Amino acid sequence: MEFIIRSKALYTTWIYYKPDRILFDVGEGISATLGNKIYGIEKIFITHSHVDHIAGLWGFINTRNNAMGSREKNLEIYYPKNSKNIEEYLNFISNMNRYLRFNLIYKGIEHEDIINLKNNRFIRAFKTRHTPGEKSLGFQILEKRKRLRDDFKNLNGNEIKDIISKVGKDKVLEEYIKKIITISGDSLPVSPDIIEDSDTLIHECTFIKESDRKLRNHTSLNEIRKLLNQITPKRVILYHVSSRYNKLIKKAKKELAEEFKNIDIYIVHPEELAEI
Repeated sequence: MEFIIRSKALYTTWIYYKPDRILFDVGEGISATLGNKIYGIEKIFITHSHVDHIAGLWGFINTRNNAMGSREKNLEIYYPKNSKNIEEYLNFISNMNRYLRFNLIYKGIEHEDIINLKNNRFIRAFKTRHTPGEKSLGFQILEKRKRLRDDFKNLNGNEIKDIISKVGKDKVLEEYIKKIITISGDSLPVSPDIIEDSDTLIHECTFIKESDRKLRNHTSLNEIRKLLNQITPKRVILYHVSSRYNKLIKKAKKELAEEFKNIDIYIVHPEELAEI
């Protein structure tokens, strides 16, 4: 299991990524659901200021401060820079928790900003399109890796070892950046150029029926189809689905799985906790 996700459009959304113990968005109910897992979380990334994505932050901080668990770890919160609503909320939480046992650090970030993780991994923020005037971000988890340079790819293992012993690894290997995960947040479809080569795409899909969308501030299932005809991630997780489609989710998932046979498809049900 890599992800624990709760997402019901308008009500609550959060994504816990277990390998790096980081959290994307902080919708209500998160502390009660994750329980002791919240003590391991050191970084939170907020996509935008809408209440269903930030309402659980106060409870998260309060629980981490008062319940029986490790309280010494810093908590870093990253959010779209100059988002007035988020900054006012963070100031309110700080004022209501004047005696925190841990350091609460928050920082506004922008498109292309980098936040380092562990084990050669880092997060890159990218600008998304949501509601007019609303600053919003998506996030990618990336990893620095090494691979054989093209000149040596046809050699066998022993030949490569011999060359490395003579000229060193730096002459044989090259560094590259691997896209592990791309997370859209609430947005219109993310550009294929950003997503390309991601192992996992976590993309919002508020509207299963295109006709239900009155404003262009979310993504529809038809737009996801168009996107998947341009890119080929190994796994796609659709979330932020409106609860009006509870009875259509199985059908939608089946149709997508049949259409895109080389991609593992998941749809987070609005009424269920997803563990993937």
